[in-house]
Amino acid sequence: QVQLVESGGGLVQAGDSLRLSCAASGLTLIAYAMGWFRQAPGKEHEFVAATSWGGDRTNYADSVKGRFTISRDNAKNMVYLEMNSLKPEDTAVYYCAADRRRGGVSDQMSAYDYWGQGTQVTVSS
Repeated sequence: QVQLVESGGGLVQAGDSLRLSCAASGLTLIAYAMGWFRQAPGKEHEFVAATSWGGDRTNYADSVKGRFTISRDNAKNMVYLEMNSLKPEDTAVYYCAADRRRGGVSDQMSAYDYWGQGTQVTVSS
């Protein structure tokens, strides 16, 4: 049974940093591309970042480029999202997702096969 479990969310102030973690089980992480998405209250899911199986290819939403960094540790079956210079508009539930097309860095939800339950990030002004 595949499980993706996010952690690391919380309440922070604008300008602060957070690191989200995604622990994968029931799959071999190196066989998957991984992505992060978010959903703010009353809004649709939004792509944040993605990384290919080896981490050599990444993709970021324009809104987070230069502030967020996606990384992975395949040996530990972990994926991370380092978030710096947080803004109130980054407030959302953040989800990690796994894509069987290991070389991809898709920004489309439909490309991903497995999803976590999400972790809340709240940024106060």
